[in-house]
Parts: sequence; structure tokens; C-alpha cells
Amino acid sequence: MSASTATLAPATVRRERPIVTRTLSAFTTLTRRRLALSVRTPRELLVPLLTPILFALVIAPALASIGPTIPGLDYMSFAAIGTVALLIPLNCMFAGIGVILDRETGARRDLLAAPVSRPLIVLANLAVALMITAVQVVVLVLAAMLRGADLNTSASGIAWFLGAAVLLGITMYGVAETLANRFPTVEQYVGALPAIAIVPFFFAGSLFPITALPWALTGFARLLPLTHALALMRYGLLDHNASGLHDIWGMSNATTMAALSLTVVAAYAATFSAMALRTFRKSVES
Repeated sequence: MSASTATLAPATVRRERPIVTRTLSAFTTLTRRRLALSVRTPRELLVPLLTPILFALVIAPALASIGPTIPGLDYMSFAAIGTVALLIPLNCMFAGIGVILDRETGARRDLLAAPVSRPLIVLANLAVALMITAVQVVVLVLAAMLRGADLNTSASGIAWFLGAAVLLGITMYGVAETLANRFPTVEQYVGALPAIAIVPFFFAGSLFPITALPWALTGFARLLPLTHALALMRYGLLDHNASGLHDIWGMSNATTMAALSLTVVAAYAATFSAMALRTFRKSVES
């Protein structure tokens, strides 16, 4: 009796990519998807710039011509940087509309069924909001400089400006994502948008120092992340005497005050980001 011996071919072992690589690949794919949805035409990139550029190029010079003065600062430059505090909240809050549309008529259900970590969906949306806002802030600052804004740049000053702008963007997108997952319709979301994105602009020292407000409103302004971010942005590009930071903290060391305000904005960014992730998780589980 002869026994036949079967020769088994070696099994092909499929190597899985490292988890970091898979995560980065998924994040990149989600980011490209959101970017394609958010900037399908140049109009969608340029329209949010109209109001801030109107402030920087028309309203700020007009106000400067009728007498507002900020000790030691050119008022047009002061107001031009202040319009960044309008652009960032507006743009990040408008990004929340895309979240609602994605939930109601888009591909969010398919994304939730895909083998990707759910927080990556929120982080990809945040990344696109920051990228679009960054382009618009650069355009706004360049337009203000062409109009005559007297900005003083240095490596450290640009770092303060960027740190404040990025953290403010993260904060405002956290608010946008949270509200977008709580409001059932675009109409309700849009109704709340002006109170969150525009009203703080008038209290945060955008057009005048916060000390010009009644004392109670000055105290309120010191609690707003926008106030701290704007004072930091001006400290970086314009106000090296740190008068805006002094109005908040009342200290003499500019670096210490800047670090404190950056810490405040970072704390807001972390808080609202965590809130956005938690709200997103609850909305997809309900």
C-alpha cells in the first residue's frame, strides 16, 4: 500500500499596514473628501472674505479718517487685524452647515459604516476648516497691507499670531461641530450663527480697546477666547507694546501675558474640541 504525499504550497500571509499608517491614510482620504465638498467653486472660497475685506479696506480707513485713536498705534492697522477676529469665527461656523448637510443628505451613514475611527471624521472636517481659513486670513492680511496697514513682522511675532489664530479656529470649529450635531435643521443653525460668530466681535476689542466698554462688559470681554486671541494676534503683528494684553491682565511683562492668553485660548480649544467629539459620538449612536 503506497501513501501519497501531498505537497502544500506555502500560505500567503497578508501583512497589515501599521495602525499609524492606516490612520493617516484614512484621515487623508476623509480630508480630501471634505475639501472637495467645501471648495467646489472659487466662489465658496471667496464669498466668506467679502465682509472682513470690507471692514479692512473700507470701514477701517473710514473710521480712521474721522478720528478714532489708539495710543501708539495706527488705527487702520488696528482695525484691519481686528477683522481677522471676524473672519475666523465666521468661516469656522459656516463649516458647520456642511456637517448638517452631510448628515441629512450626504454620505455620513456610509462613512460611519466604513472601517475608520469615527473621531477622524470630525478631525478631518476641522483640518479642512483650518486650511480654508488659513488661505483667507493670508489674503485678508495681504489686502490690508496693500491698503496701507503698518504691520511689523518677526519670527516670534508670526509665531504668536499663528498660535492664536489656529487655536481660535479650533475653538470655533469645536463650537460649530457641537451645534451642528445638536440642531436638527440648517435653518435653526443659521439662526444661532450671528450670535456666536458676530456678536463677540464687538466686545473683544476688534474696533476699540476693551477698556472703552463699561466695566461689567470689560469683565465679560476678558472671558471671551476671541479677546485673548485678538490681543495675541495684535501683539504678534502690530502692538509690540502689548497694550491689548495689558488691558486683559494688567501686568508689565509682555511675554508672560502672551503666554497666559495663549494658555486661555488653548484651554478653550481643548474644551470645545472634546465637547464636539462627545456630541458627535452621541449623535451617531442615537
